[in-house]
Amino acid sequence: MAKSRIKLEYPGTNGLKIAAILETPANEPKAYALYAHCFTCGKDNMAASRISRGLVAQGFAVLRLDFTGIGASEGAFEDSNFSSNVQDLIHSADYLREHYCAPAVIIGHSFGGAAVLAAASGIKELAGVVTVAAPSNPKHVCKQFAEHVDTIKEHGISDVSLSGRPFVIKKQFLDDIAGQNQDEKIRKLKTPLLVFHSPVDQTVRIIEAEHIYNTAMHPKSFISLDKADHLLSNAKDAEYVAQAISAWVNRYLAR
Repeated sequence: MAKSRIKLEYPGTNGLKIAAILETPANEPKAYALYAHCFTCGKDNMAASRISRGLVAQGFAVLRLDFTGIGASEGAFEDSNFSSNVQDLIHSADYLREHYCAPAVIIGHSFGGAAVLAAASGIKELAGVVTVAAPSNPKHVCKQFAEHVDTIKEHGISDVSLSGRPFVIKKQFLDDIAGQNQDEKIRKLKTPLLVFHSPVDQTVRIIEAEHIYNTAMHPKSFISLDKADHLLSNAKDAEYVAQAISAWVNRYLAR
């Protein structure tokens, strides 16, 4: 099925430009979706691309963005934080609302999943919120650079290696995630929630999904990703996520 792929730029947190890709089906989209990538991954990450294209094949238009300081978006990674990620999502929803159609579903992978849970209250048109391999609290990400946390707290900054790539983490990042009341945001979620997680995820344990699910109010659903790894490296896992999201959210779009 023919579709369009448009590169976009629009103002994000602190006026910095967000780089995004909007993919649409050949026919009128049944709804628009907003996709948030995992920590340091970017919009062109394999899981992000595969899930988005899988949703396009199901008739959705999908916007996936690079958070501030990541990929082609403006800003320095070390000056970004969880709050800026959340604001980038809200700015992206605003852009869609103004130029296309407000997103009906917001999807977040890993750290991006924590961000969509926090951003959901700021997007009134949502019919569904989806997390994939997400931690229940953004503080969980500190495990990826645990050996540097004391240095960051003492000196205010440190070079770290994440997935084999160099990054800089500042104390403001730690302070920001420490100040989040994620449980309250999950508990007050007024939008249907779908939680995906793999029982063999070695990066974010399935107990995190359990906490999200138990904290959220109904309507909520959980789908096990069986043998999938954290990054959904197997294309079939990403395709399954897209198909399941489509089937699940269709129920709420009809309301």
